[in-house]
Formats: sequence, C-alpha cells, structure tokens
Amino acid sequence: MSKIAVVYWSGTGNTEAMANKVAEGAQAAGAEISMYTAGEFAPDMMDDFDAVAFGCPAMGAEVLEESEFEPMFSACEAKLKGKKIALFGSYGWGDGEWMRNWEESCKNSGAVLACESVICNDAPDGEAEAGCEALGKALA
Repeated sequence: MSKIAVVYWSGTGNTEAMANKVAEGAQAAGAEISMYTAGEFAPDMMDDFDAVAFGCPAMGAEVLEESEFEPMFSACEAKLKGKKIALFGSYGWGDGEWMRNWEESCKNSGAVLACESVICNDAPDGEAEAGCEALGKALA
C-alpha cells in the first residue's frame, strides 16, 4: 500500500474541497492517506511518503500563497528530485499561469509529475472533482 500526503492551503475552502477529492481518489485506489495544511507540513516529512499531492490557489498576480504555502513548498523543493507528486488548485482570475510556473519549477527540481495538474475557476464543479479523484488515483 502506498503512503500519500495531501498538502494544501485554502483561503475560501475551494482548494480544501479539491484536497478532499484527491484523498478520496487515492483511498479508493488503496493508498494510505495523510492530509496536512501547509502550516502542518515540513520538508523532513517528504521521506515518509511515496507520493505527495500539493494544492494551492492562485493568489495576487497568479502566484502561490506567499505567507504559508510558498515558504513551505520552497523548503520542500530540495526533496522533490525523483519524488512522485501532483499539483492542484483553484483560481478566481487569470488563465492558470501560476500552475504552469509551478509545474515548471517542480520539473526543474527533478519531481516526477504523476499526471496532469487540476485547476478550476472558483469552487470545484463536477469535472474538477472528477479530475481531483483521478489525480489521487494516479498518485496511488
């Protein structure tokens, strides 16, 4: 059984709802799930998991949330080489630039992206929920 961490930051609850669907998908595929907010997760925890799903909404000028999530994620980047990960998040404006930049950063750090990232505008609809469940299954 694979061990998967779902790590997220959510201001409005949209990315948290996505995180719950990621966890449901991974559990349905037989994985053991641990969920953490960005403030609860630390780089040394990366080694405890076979894969990690990171979720963060777009903030400001399409960047990762800067006070909790971005510092935590930056600290984890040194542990991404060869690590199976997946990314998800919501946005309220723009065209998903934050996700494209985030994916590029992860690839440059040597991460193995398990599947296509899932983004949605505002609250996740049925399509985004299904995408999040599939993302969880891909990590498992």
